Amino acid sequence: MELAPNTAAQTTQQAAEVPWRPRINPWIVALTVTLATFMEVLDSSIANVALPHIAGGLGATQDEATWVLTAYLVANAVILPAGAYMTTFIGRKKFYMICVALFGISSALCGIAPTLPILVFCRILQGIGGGGLAPSEQAILADTFEPAKRGQAFALYGLAVVCAPAIGPTLGGYITDNFDWRWIFYLNVPICLLSLYLTSRIVEDPPYVKKQVEETQKGGLKLDFIGFALLGLTFGSLEFILDKGQEDDWFGSHLITFFVCLMAVAFVSMIWWEIKELRAGRRPILNLTLFGRRVFSISFGLMFVLGFSLYATTLLIPQFVQTLMGYTAELAGLVLSPAGFMMMAMMPVVGVLSGKVDPRKLIGYGFTMLTLSLLWMGNLNLQLSYGQLVFMRMFQASGLAFLFIPINTIAYIGVKQSENNDVSGLTNLARNIGASCGTAFVATMLTRRTAAHENSMIRKLVPGSPGFDRNVKALAGRYSSGNGAGVNNGPFGGASHGAIHQAQAAIYNQMHAQAATLSYVDIIHDLALFCACMIPLLFLLPKPPKNLKPGH
Repeated sequence: MELAPNTAAQTTQQAAEVPWRPRINPWIVALTVTLATFMEVLDSSIANVALPHIAGGLGATQDEATWVLTAYLVANAVILPAGAYMTTFIGRKKFYMICVALFGISSALCGIAPTLPILVFCRILQGIGGGGLAPSEQAILADTFEPAKRGQAFALYGLAVVCAPAIGPTLGGYITDNFDWRWIFYLNVPICLLSLYLTSRIVEDPPYVKKQVEETQKGGLKLDFIGFALLGLTFGSLEFILDKGQEDDWFGSHLITFFVCLMAVAFVSMIWWEIKELRAGRRPILNLTLFGRRVFSISFGLMFVLGFSLYATTLLIPQFVQTLMGYTAELAGLVLSPAGFMMMAMMPVVGVLSGKVDPRKLIGYGFTMLTLSLLWMGNLNLQLSYGQLVFMRMFQASGLAFLFIPINTIAYIGVKQSENNDVSGLTNLARNIGASCGTAFVATMLTRRTAAHENSMIRKLVPGSPGFDRNVKALAGRYSSGNGAGVNNGPFGGASHGAIHQAQAAIYNQMHAQAATLSYVDIIHDLALFCACMIPLLFLLPKPPKNLKPGH
């Protein structure tokens, strides 16, 4: 079965592509580029727990402070797919170093920002710099390691992308509780300086990247400004919709409706424009031809679901234990952290297996374990201990570890070496958009399902209902001081009015907690179904050939 259609021109170009290896040990290169990527992914979640402190320190409301997160995500989403395009003009190493430098400078500016608008602007710059790091690293790893060893290289990359969101809230909570929220940004500066130094000495561009830059410069710099503008409108609008949709009641808001229309028009226009550029023989900002390959299209969808489920549960679990079980922000982060160590232990194992085992089997095992762990997590209740919560998350992490590396590995099957940048940019975009959709899904479903469960329960919590009166009477007896005005002729015996009101309030609070718990369970079951639906897609993937070479 053919993995992708090959024309005669493509065959000639692939034959001309000679495998290249760096002068430095590949693992040193991998460690160098992973450093900045880990920092960037960590920064996408570390600021979440600091929002109340940021709002208080800058004299803003909690809602206004959320723009600190939204601005970063929007800028990040826009630059992710455009990074591959920019490397053809200035080279991958130079682009990577510019992104690291911009990320470090903007981090320092975020730390000294005196007002919220300035902080939001600096976060936009930070998102632009950070958006180019992960795809550049992934492309560097794909070129640095031969196809048979890519799985092991992606294991190191997976540690940065998967584990950083797990430890981000814990680290952010510790810094804001014990120091100042500004230090979550200052922390990036020395890491950026170290990354710039190591990158300048160790990382190098492969010959085909240098050739692309030379050819582009000979033809003159012809940036696809229209394509970039349409790309920015599409993904910028999408991120805004996902981040603010539930807060503004989705289509009940004229602003959200406007951005949905803007996104739809920009998306259709972008596809039309990119196809037009491609037919004209020019380099479009998005390489849409990759989606003509079935393997890449399926891996794109699988990566979306991975990002969706990972970030949805990463948001869901801390929120559950903080709002319903009274955990502090730091303790809530500690519920997730052991799972990060589980993935750290499993990633090297999966990296070794990926070179020996059919990646379809690894992905199938990963989604099966993830589905089973979510079904087990469906037993969520308010009596769970800290240890039980940690074990639930670790069980889930054991499945997640078997997904990230094999999905990345199959994404490069049938792709020319010169398209590695495009693959890395689009797969990272799939993960980021999946993360945003997962976060929006949790926020929306939690609000709506809680309201639905409360409406169902409250019908039975009315005065005159035998069960309700019996529970109020039992609780009122505990709250009654014995010296208040009695209600001797009612269903509550001699309990005082104050005790009765306390009892009723306690029952309504308990009802709200139970309704919220049921909504969490509903969300977890939906996620389990979503992950289970990915397993049949694996039968559509052809068996990867052995001894892969670039372009095969």
